[in-house]
Amino acid sequence: MADIRIERVHTLGLPAARKIALTWTEQAEEKFDMACTYEQGQSGDQVSFIRSGVSGTLTVTADSFALNARLGFLLSAFRERIEAEIAKNLDQLMADNLAARE
Repeated sequence: MADIRIERVHTLGLPAARKIALTWTEQAEEKFDMACTYEQGQSGDQVSFIRSGVSGTLTVTADSFALNARLGFLLSAFRERIEAEIAKNLDQLMADNLAARE
């Protein structure tokens, strides 16, 4: 098994970070057939996701995103590619949010 850890610091605040996390969740469900559960909290939120071969969480706070995923045996061979795609997607969502605020 292989683990993926991606952390991003931001200055968006929790409401904007939530919007990004919700968009990320929708994309994960539609594009990758993930089953996602979104739990909203006072100081941060957590998205749990799972599908055959992968499970993990995306933790959202007012100043950071932290994604932790565990890949099963078959997907572990593609860990670097999967990690790069997830990071690219999260970075793009953050950039789109910043551009919309300007």
